[in-house]
Amino acid sequence: MTRPEPETAIDVYVVPIGPTSYELYCESDEDEDEDFRDGDDTGRGGFYERFRRMVAEAQQERRARRLAALPADPGVRPSWPIRLRNAIIGRVAEALAEWRLLWHLRKQTVATLVHPDDLSGDRALTVARSSLQRDADRHRRRLIISAAAAAVLGPLLFFVPGPNLIAYYFSFLAVGHLLAWRGARHGLAEVDWRTRPSAPLGELRGILSLDPAERAGHIRDVAARLGLDHLAAFVERMAARLR
Repeated sequence: MTRPEPETAIDVYVVPIGPTSYELYCESDEDEDEDFRDGDDTGRGGFYERFRRMVAEAQQERRARRLAALPADPGVRPSWPIRLRNAIIGRVAEALAEWRLLWHLRKQTVATLVHPDDLSGDRALTVARSSLQRDADRHRRRLIISAAAAAVLGPLLFFVPGPNLIAYYFSFLAVGHLLAWRGARHGLAEVDWRTRPSAPLGELRGILSLDPAERAGHIRDVAARLGLDHLAAFVERMAARLR
């Protein structure tokens, strides 16, 4: 008797962002991004506490902007501490979107790799493993830099009134890079990958060759068919980096 394959808790999408370029992508509930209470992440002191605070604040800020009835008044210029805070929280929110996949991979044993239907399953796995190895190397380097910056800037900027946002930001980066590095390594060594072709993903490659104004609606249509709320913004952001 053949055993049924286990259900996968996460879908990872191999997203075309150019003729031969791909990025891995996934979506999850925002509440999951705030849950870093697993055993290996607790009890590590200030770095993790600051990390959780900045994740929660970035999510709260994003929800507030989405629910705001009126846009901010462009004629009102906030003070420099407010502008600094807004800039840092904006960078944190951007990092959340890009690192979500690797953070959640840490807890997975089985995952589905959804790939364009003009790409074979074996080729999609090769692309995914290459991307995860690249991410593991990159986040390891940046972890070292960010941890050193946080350790130096904390005492150096002790005289700044209020929370030391710059040191907090580098603390966030250090923990974020650590979790992303772990996720990439776990995805390479521990996750059992399934593959599934997707016709809408295959259409993206041709759509990206269109004029930006013309392709926006087509990308949103693909995202809607896949049930991915934030895919369109991700594709545009990644494609812009190739220019």
